[in-house]
Amino acid sequence: MRKKRRSEDGGFNIWRSYSDMMAGVLLLFVLIMCVTLFQAQKSYDDSLKERDEKIALQETYTEELLEKQKTLDEQAGTLKSQDEQIKSKDETIKSQDEKLSSLAERLTEQQKTLEEQQKKLASQKKKLSAQQETLDEQQSALDEKTELLATQQQKIDKIIGVKAEVVEALQKEFSKKNLNVDIDSQTGALTLNANVMFDYDQAELTDSGKMTLSMVLPTYCKVLLADSYKKYLGEIIIDGYTDTDGDYSYNLELSQKRSLAVAQYLLDIEGDFLKDKQIQELQDCLTVNGHSMSDPVLDANGNVDKDASRRVEVKFRLKDEEMIQELNKIMQADGTSESKDSKAGTDKKAKKDDGKDSSADSGSPKSDSKKN
Repeated sequence: MRKKRRSEDGGFNIWRSYSDMMAGVLLLFVLIMCVTLFQAQKSYDDSLKERDEKIALQETYTEELLEKQKTLDEQAGTLKSQDEQIKSKDETIKSQDEKLSSLAERLTEQQKTLEEQQKKLASQKKKLSAQQETLDEQQSALDEKTELLATQQQKIDKIIGVKAEVVEALQKEFSKKNLNVDIDSQTGALTLNANVMFDYDQAELTDSGKMTLSMVLPTYCKVLLADSYKKYLGEIIIDGYTDTDGDYSYNLELSQKRSLAVAQYLLDIEGDFLKDKQIQELQDCLTVNGHSMSDPVLDANGNVDKDASRRVEVKFRLKDEEMIQELNKIMQADGTSESKDSKAGTDKKAKKDDGKDSSADSGSPKSDSKKN
């Protein structure tokens, strides 16, 4: 009752004011809550939006990362392939390096060898240069000698041609006198048929033989003893030959007697066609040989021609020593020791060859006798 009274007395207004105040506070609280909820909702929406954006961004980033990862994987595969290629190339390069190293060693050795060869070549070049100078000097000397030899060759040809000239002179002289004789065009040997000059198995000249000798011997000897040739004349040789019948010793004696008979007849008639000086020259160079049955004459079938084998040959030999001495004088014009040695060999060979020629011309053995 008291409360009512109070409200009646004025307490009612207090409580109403209090409730109004509380209502206002509540309203304020509600407003604050609304504002707070609104802001929270807004913040939540912003958060969601931001989250969505982040998620979208993250998804985009993830796709990019996946693409990059894929690219990286591809690049990794490529790199792996390249690594393998590089390894293969490294091995190839290593092998090539080894080869190059070996080649380098070889090149180094070759370079050393080349340097040594270059030194040798330089030395040889100097020697060649010196030799070239020597050769030039020798060539100059050789040119001079060649000119000299050309002149000397003419002289040598003249000396060598003396025998040919003598043979030609004999042939011309016999031809001029219309004498048909058997004279060798190479050696100048005059062959006389023994069947004409001697009876069978005899050594005395027949009248026909003496007539033949009186025609051919003067012509033959006069040519050889002429001033143009007598300085070269070494021997006039009369060789006797028999056929192959009978005993060698008997035939040797017979051939010697026949050649001696021809020589004796020549000496008997020498005064008829020779001057006194020439007679002595003839006697000094006359040689008589007998050869028995050696060197028989063969026919076309290779059989012994007995009639042709019985013969007397008159031939000549030029003076070997005088001809060789003249050749030596020409050869000595070089003035060198080599030329002297060569000359000595040439002299020896020339003497030997001339000896052979003389032997071939005369057919005489060492035991042949010489009649002065």
